[in-house]
Amino acid sequence: MKGLILSGGAGTRLRPITHTSAKQLVPIANKPILFYGIEAMALAGIKQIGIIIGETGKEIRAAVGDGSQFGVEVTYIPQDAPLGLAHCVLIAQPYLGDEDFVMYLGDNMLEQGLTQFVEEFESARERGGPDAPAAQILLCHVDNPRQFGVAEVAADGRVVRLVEKPSEPKSDLALVGVYLFDRTIHDAVRAIKPSPRGELEITDAIQWLVDQKFVVHHKVLQGWWIDTGKKDPVLECNRLVLEVLTPRNDGDVDAASKIEGRVVIETGAVIRNSRIRGPVVIGAHSKIDHSYIGPYTSLGRRCVVEHSEMEHSVVLDGSSIIGISRLTDSLIGRDVQVSRSEVKPRALRLMLGDDSKVELE
Repeated sequence: MKGLILSGGAGTRLRPITHTSAKQLVPIANKPILFYGIEAMALAGIKQIGIIIGETGKEIRAAVGDGSQFGVEVTYIPQDAPLGLAHCVLIAQPYLGDEDFVMYLGDNMLEQGLTQFVEEFESARERGGPDAPAAQILLCHVDNPRQFGVAEVAADGRVVRLVEKPSEPKSDLALVGVYLFDRTIHDAVRAIKPSPRGELEITDAIQWLVDQKFVVHHKVLQGWWIDTGKKDPVLECNRLVLEVLTPRNDGDVDAASKIEGRVVIETGAVIRNSRIRGPVVIGAHSKIDHSYIGPYTSLGRRCVVEHSEMEHSVVLDGSSIIGISRLTDSLIGRDVQVSRSEVKPRALRLMLGDDSKVELE
């Protein structure tokens, strides 16, 4: 079985962060979102992975490389324009060949992992017979099914209908961004037409399988699932991952500082006269002085925090937080400077890029 990870999206909902960075490389607990998907595939025994890339492809290639750091072999598949999930399958067919494969959205995060999902699909196909699935989809009960692709499921577990963002949903089972397919899906993506928004929809391709009497199984997700396409879901995902953090201190903490709870301090980090209340990750070679860093915060590498208080935030590499009395629920990009000016008259002075968002107290 091969893997296919979709990492071609532009990430418009995470701007301005994604003006200069791929959304799949935004860190969760100081590790890029994309890496979690690759690691999940590796744990499930999938060693050959194709990654769909778009305009941020150069950055994705630089971060992932040939895949050897994860114990896998990565092949990059360029997509000229974001023309839908089924279009990704279409252009990946030369790489996938006739093999079964798992398709994973590169900006999704799952608590459950992929191993059981993959093993159940492989076992069902090895048994053969009329119940052997051509596809298996992962579903999750949601409160707002109108915002998702929704599946209707028969009593025997077979998927009978898929509808993209229905106005009157027949169930609350939304498609999670993980799919398992055999080679039949290649016939399906060639048979369907673009949707009104001009994309080849994977829901239409799976519905074609159902209409052609192929068996489509489903599994209901255990644990949480988050689409990290916006700021608040990124912060929530960071919180959930930090909840299971294993404490570690590879940095330099002085006697005047206090470390509480689950805290990871990476190599070269320096903490002086500060309080760190976990769960928190402090990136390598960062400096914290006379500050408080509260729960559910990830501080990137080479950051500086001085005379400040912050919690429930994600700060990317190279940023500085100086003299800020209270920073919370924030996503701070790379090489950002947030400081309190002493220039008179006192005023709020901002330099913000396109699509920036600022909330003032």
